[in-house]
Parts: sequence; structure tokens; C-alpha cells
Amino acid sequence: MKSTRSAYHGGRRRKRRGIKWLFGLILIVVGVYLVSSEFLPNRQHIDPEWIGKFDKPIFYQGEVMDYSALGSEDALKLPLPVIQEIIDPHIRYEEESKSVILTTPKKLVFLKTDEKTAKVNNKPIKLRFSSEEKDGVLYLPVHLLKELYGIEIHEDAASGAVLLYTAGESVQKGEVSGPAKPKESTKFPLRVEPNIHKPIVADVKPGTTFRILQEADGWYHVQLDNGYTGYLKAKHVGIGESVDIPQTKEDLSPAKQKWESRTVNLTWEAVYEVAPKPANIGELPGVNVVSPTWFSLIDGEGNVKSKADINYVKWAHGRGMQVWGLFNNGFDPDITSGALSSFESRMTTILQMLQYAKLYDLDGINIDYENVHTKDGDNLTQFMRELRPLAQEYGLVVSIDVTPKSNSEMWSAFLDRQALGEIVDYMILMAYDEHWAASPVAGSVASLPWVEASARRLLDEDQVPAEKLILAVPMYTRVWSETQEDGKVKVKSKAIGMNKARKMIEEKKLKPVFSEETGQNYAEYKEDGVRYRIWLEDEVSLKARVELVKSLKLGGVASWNRNLASDKAWEVLKEVSDSK
Repeated sequence: MKSTRSAYHGGRRRKRRGIKWLFGLILIVVGVYLVSSEFLPNRQHIDPEWIGKFDKPIFYQGEVMDYSALGSEDALKLPLPVIQEIIDPHIRYEEESKSVILTTPKKLVFLKTDEKTAKVNNKPIKLRFSSEEKDGVLYLPVHLLKELYGIEIHEDAASGAVLLYTAGESVQKGEVSGPAKPKESTKFPLRVEPNIHKPIVADVKPGTTFRILQEADGWYHVQLDNGYTGYLKAKHVGIGESVDIPQTKEDLSPAKQKWESRTVNLTWEAVYEVAPKPANIGELPGVNVVSPTWFSLIDGEGNVKSKADINYVKWAHGRGMQVWGLFNNGFDPDITSGALSSFESRMTTILQMLQYAKLYDLDGINIDYENVHTKDGDNLTQFMRELRPLAQEYGLVVSIDVTPKSNSEMWSAFLDRQALGEIVDYMILMAYDEHWAASPVAGSVASLPWVEASARRLLDEDQVPAEKLILAVPMYTRVWSETQEDGKVKVKSKAIGMNKARKMIEEKKLKPVFSEETGQNYAEYKEDGVRYRIWLEDEVSLKARVELVKSLKLGGVASWNRNLASDKAWEVLKEVSDSK
């Protein structure tokens, strides 16, 4: 019995040792797994998301776009949505005519889908490849985009990837670095995130080139030439050269270059039924630009009416003044809407204006569109984009008149001042009427604080370059009459020029007082129970505006209009011309 019990207990001890051994083995296996999970790198390989999704994926700065390219090599084409997003947001596609309009400061390109004939600055040219539409997306030939915008393309034959580089972009090059004598099998993992436990998108050999996108805590985010993007350990990255894609040159037009060292001093010549006789105008000291109101839009097809006078141009040129013919929209919103609605009608207007400019030897065109539907604002901006390169070919200065920013739908909201400021040679701020003819309350036409605030808003909010902004000042004032009717003040006004205002002051024996609030001289009187109030535009107010132009370093001054000015006004405004 004793031997039997010993055997029994010995068996139990061996069984317990076996269980302990198995438990220990499990602990070792679990420990090895945990250690390997924490310290051993992930060897899983995955494909990029774009594999199989696009035949020819397009990449910009390491990011894949939502569209594929078409064709290859010289026949390569890019989708319009990508072009608009990355290269030029202002490319216009007009669905009705299946036409595309591309504009740069020097070129206006018009082409139609599936046609190899295009127009550059209104001259026909042959394209090597046409634009085409596929699955509702328009594709434009890359060779045209290279010529217009200076883009560069790298196309990888194996992966189909198209890497897009834009003019002015800086590309930091790099390559995979490894042992001095790498083995045939030497490769380094390109991971989806900067972490050794993240999957691998590619194994790259020493000497493989790539673009460095950014540095990230001991890693580099890179893109290979085949489009693959991921993270490499910093110790495997050799920094190469930084390559700058050449910037497209946007030199000042020869017409604008004349003004680089000068300040504009423009006065508008209001031309109504009877053309002014140059012999009766007299001297305009300091004025270096005259802008006669000669041209108007007359129908929705874009046709232009002219009242131009070659003798006036000869007179101005004989006195060293440029002539910027003013073209307005007739202040008719419906005609304006039609004339701006299509490339064809816009070109009708542009080509007629250019012909008038050539016929009458003009130096510039001044655009004055007012009372415009807000919905037509984008079309007006497009009109200016299309006008600019053609006007530059003719050596013309292009300017546009804008009102101060306000909530008015028809007189202010339609103007994209920031976009227009990028297009034109000059933007002329019509800093009037703070209180307009039918204002329910009397007040200044253009108080100094209001004028300054209006100018600063364009400079600060719309980033209009100061040297492009011209401050337009009124040469008139309003005589306000206030009467009491049924316990309420009824207000009327009439506009008078500077000479008439001075004569009124003298005849009424008034003594104007300076108003700190408006920065102007103010006078009032009563007659037959009516109170008359005048915020004067005179040498005092003009002097303050000249100082404002100088302090803000603006491009110059303009005055509306010559007929309303006094002789002393020219002497004051002349100080602007003398400031450079």
C-alpha cells in the first residue's frame, strides 16, 4: 500500500509540473507577442486608395485630385474642375455655346469643344489637340495650359500618375539614402503614417528620387515620381536641391509704365448734346488726363454709340494730356444684362471700343458701369478680364469707376472690387454722393471722414493696391432747402458748381465756418421761411483730399467734372501731380 500511494502522489506531482510548464509556455508566447507588437515593425503591404479608382490620377502637392487625366504625353488633357481649382479659378465655360474662355494679362483665348481652331486675342490659331467632353466633364489640352500658365507636368508611364506643378511653386527634391554599398535586396518601407506599426505602401531602393512634402518628427512625408505618397524614416532621406518652377511674368503694359513715376490727375469732360469746344476750355494746370464721356452701350447685343471728337483729342495731346475715353452702360440694367451675358456680346462691345480707340487715337478706356443687377456682377468682371489683354495690345490704359461700398444692390453690390483691382491698371473711387440728390436728410456730398473710410475699405478689405487707386472728388455741392410741413422737415436739393457756390456766398454775404465733423466749410441762411444749408466743396475741402491722396500713397486724383470746377480748384489739385 505504501508503494502504491507513493506512485499516486508522484503522478500528481508530475501532472502539476506539466500544468505549470504549459502555463509558463503560454506566458512566454503571450510575452513574445506583446513584445513583438510593441517593438517589431508592421510588414503589411497595402495599395494606395487611388489604385484602381483612376486610370491617370492627378496629384498636386502630394494630394490626389477627384478626377483622372485623359491621353498621354503630347496628347495629355486635364479636366476643367482641376484646372479651375489649381491653375486658374477664372476660366469661364459657357454651356450654351460649348465654349471656353481663358484670360491672362496678355492673352484672351477662346475655344470650343471638339474644335482644333481657337482664337488668341481675336486671331485664329490651330491647336495640336482639341478640348473634349467625356462623361459630362470638359478636358483641355495640357500644351495650351503650359503656354498660358507656365505649368509643368511629370507623367509616370507605369502607374499613369500625373504630377502637376504650377508656376512659382517651389519643389524640394530628395532621394532614398542607404548603405555605401547597398545589396540588391536593400529596400526601405514607405508607410502610410509616420509610425513603424503602420502599413507599407511601397518598398523603395536607395537612389529612388522623390519630392519632400514636409518633415514630421524623425520622418519625411514624400511623394515618389509614380505618385505613391507616404512616410520615410529621416535617416533614409537625402536632401536634394530645391527647384523653383519659373514664375509667369506679368510685366506692366507699356501704357501703364508711363505712369510709374507720375501721379494721375484726371478730370472728366461731361459731354451731353453739344460737344465742348477746345478753344473755350482754357488752361487746366496740373491735369494730365482728360476723360470725355463719349461712349455708351445702346443695346443688349453689345453695340456702342460714339460722340467722340478727334479735334478734342488733338487739343489734349497738344497740351501733353492723355485721353481716356469714358464708356458707360447707359445706366440701363436690362440692356447691360443682355450685353454682358455671352462672350459674343461682350466681344462686340470690346472690339467696337478698341476700334474707336484706334480711330480717335485714345490713350485709355475708362469703364463706368452703374445701376447694374447684382446677378450680372460676375459677368462685368469677366468683361474686364476679356478687355484687358486686348486693350494692352493696343497700348491702352484700362480703368474702372466704382462707388463706395454700401448695401445698395444696383449701385454697389454688383462690384467685385477685389477681383477688379487685380485686373485693371487703375480703379477710380467715385467718393460721392454721401448724401445724394433725393436724400431724406441734408448733408455733405462727401465729408472727409466718409471719403477716407471709403478709400480705406478698398485698400484694407479688398486689397486694392494703393498705387492703383485713384480718388475721385466732386467739383459740385448741393444746396439743401428745409421746410416745415405738418410738423416734419421736408428736404430738397439742387447741385451747383464751385463758381456758382462762391457767387451765392458772396451775394448772400454769408460767412462760412469750418466744420470739424466734415472737414469742410459750412454755411446756411434763411429766406422766406426756408432754411438753406451748404457743405462747400472749395479749396479747403480739395486741399484735405490732396493730403489724403498723399498720406495713403494713392495713384492719383480725379474730378467730376471739368465744367463745375473753379480756376482755384486746379491749382490745389495740381499739388497731387507735383508730389512725384
